[in-house]
Amino acid sequence: MTEEVAYVYAVLRPAEGLGAALGAVAGVAGAPVRLVPQDAGDAPVAAVSAVPAEDFREDALRRHLEDLGWLESVARAHHGVIEAAAARTTVLPLRLATVYLDDERVAAVLREQADALSQALRRLAGRLEWGVKIYVEGRPEAQDADAAVAAGTAEGVSPGRAYLRARRSQRHTRDESYRAARQAADRVEAIGRALAADHARHRVQQGELAVGGGENVVNDAYLLSRETAADFRAQVLGAVRDLPGVRIDVTGPWAPYSFTAPPGGEPPAAERAP
Repeated sequence: MTEEVAYVYAVLRPAEGLGAALGAVAGVAGAPVRLVPQDAGDAPVAAVSAVPAEDFREDALRRHLEDLGWLESVARAHHGVIEAAAARTTVLPLRLATVYLDDERVAAVLREQADALSQALRRLAGRLEWGVKIYVEGRPEAQDADAAVAAGTAEGVSPGRAYLRARRSQRHTRDESYRAARQAADRVEAIGRALAADHARHRVQQGELAVGGGENVVNDAYLLSRETAADFRAQVLGAVRDLPGVRIDVTGPWAPYSFTAPPGGEPPAAERAP
């Protein structure tokens, strides 16, 4: 018989119909999701499923985290469970691949940290996460330079001078775009201070993580109540209408991943699969 461990997706505030809703969601490796403990009254509970211990031992997990197919499958299942829970109740998401030896140990940790977890859930009640990304729009610089050289030559300017003039113009335009992006960031932060309960900064996205054109210069998250979210979104999108060379994307709502560092952090090594 395959040895199993308890994969924990999130800590939740109990709510009517929550167990049935999670029971309809496939967890990691297609496993059914359940609540631990089953009957906790008003105390925090956890969304849990059984996974093969051999996949979550430290050496195996290190290998799996380099397997993009495996990682994507686990991340999708993890996110799916959390989103299903967030549609029903307040959610404190846990990190990907958080595992304990068994349900009994999960329940024990919930009891040990009940006060801190309840406080965290109260803080998040009625609030969700929204993402704000600011981009400096890219320009086809090589083509611009070639066109400027051709235009300069037609005007009787030497190709070398025309090229240098084009490069100076490009640098000037780029500098203006960065100044505009800083202005946009200041405006968005001011909107956040007025409307958001919290604000988190993330590393800007580069390479394969970057989506769309331009350079990502701000990648932030805001914790918003449902009542203020629409106003926040409208104000943020309007913050760049008079700023050339800047694009802003607002995404959400999401479960509050950026604002949910659980008390005690990750499970100690002794609680992980051996």
